[in-house]
Amino acid sequence: MNSRQRRGVILLLLSVLCALAAFAGVLSVINDVKSKVGPEVTAYRVKSDIKPYAGLSAGQFEKTEMPERWLSANAVTDLKDITGKIAVTTLKAGSLLQSDMIVDQPALQPGQQEVAIMIDAATGVAGKITPGSTVNVYATFEGQREGDPDQAKVIVTNARVIDVGELTPLNPDADDRTRQATEAVPITFALTTLDAQRITYAESFAEEVRLALVAPGTDTTVPEQDRTYELAKDK
Repeated sequence: MNSRQRRGVILLLLSVLCALAAFAGVLSVINDVKSKVGPEVTAYRVKSDIKPYAGLSAGQFEKTEMPERWLSANAVTDLKDITGKIAVTTLKAGSLLQSDMIVDQPALQPGQQEVAIMIDAATGVAGKITPGSTVNVYATFEGQREGDPDQAKVIVTNARVIDVGELTPLNPDADDRTRQATEAVPITFALTTLDAQRITYAESFAEEVRLALVAPGTDTTVPEQDRTYELAKDK
């Protein structure tokens, strides 16, 4: 190997060493940044403005990832924490959700009372109704006299659910052999006196009682003339 070749090999080795040194420097910088930033965790941002005292649902928030050290201690990192909560004040779009922005939803408003009824698991909104949900209550009745049409009625609109119990076996009445054993869920509502009477009557005398889940923020008040349905009058 002549002197020119030796110089070429030396330069090549120096180039390799410089490249390795540069790579090591980059790794050092990356590791330093990671050590300063720390691991990332899940947080949630408000999608659009939420009014004060409005009920909260998962669809109102979007998931984001950010370094854990940058989050405040009261940042909400699990949307299960908003179950049964309401906004304390206006939640602005883009703001991070924090526990001091929300409070427990009051169980009862002035003039309301708690009423619990058993809802057949097959005719309710299975697994989707939770405390804080708003539902419409429908009931079906046989005609009062022979020849009278069967009817479906909207018993209560915008009923607020404050508790959902455990799935419970529901046995048929001794005098009603046509009804099969099934399962039901005790659901507690916050209702006015009149709505409490309506829903209690439906549980006692209706053929079936069904719940229709209402989308958050939706006003589903039904005019009186549209609360009763008969198949013969359907056009």
